[in-house]
Amino acid sequence: MKFADLLNSKAVKAVTTASSKKRLMHDIADLAESAYGISASRAVEALLERESLGPTGVGHGVALPHARLDGVNAVVGVFILLEKPIDFDAIDRQPVDVIFALFAPEDAGVEHLKALALVSRTLRDQSFCAKLRANPDPSTLHTIITEAATVQAA
Repeated sequence: MKFADLLNSKAVKAVTTASSKKRLMHDIADLAESAYGISASRAVEALLERESLGPTGVGHGVALPHARLDGVNAVVGVFILLEKPIDFDAIDRQPVDVIFALFAPEDAGVEHLKALALVSRTLRDQSFCAKLRANPDPSTLHTIITEAATVQAA
């Protein structure tokens, strides 16, 4: 699995402000709707439901919200870079500014887990995250993400 398979160039955004975690979930859902045709209201509901099971802030300013949804045909991602980090109830209690959300079909099984592992492994690299934080242009972010994953996979 590669980032190029997960991340549509229209699903990358730099957001100057998000007032709260809930507002960010709405931004993620709106982006998923415009990039993939996923219902924004169903996406928000699924993301918040998953978040209620335990926060998806994995530490070092990174969050990996994810949800399974009916009507999604393949695992897809949304990437948001925040100019100003927000509280996300992350495991290290640090605010979050790098967010990669995944949406998977209800029956995705192992594909969902493979995608989550790829994103988690890639965003655990602090120098990679620093490169993302230094480049707030959406097309540049998309290129960095998709090329870095190709290099790592080689």
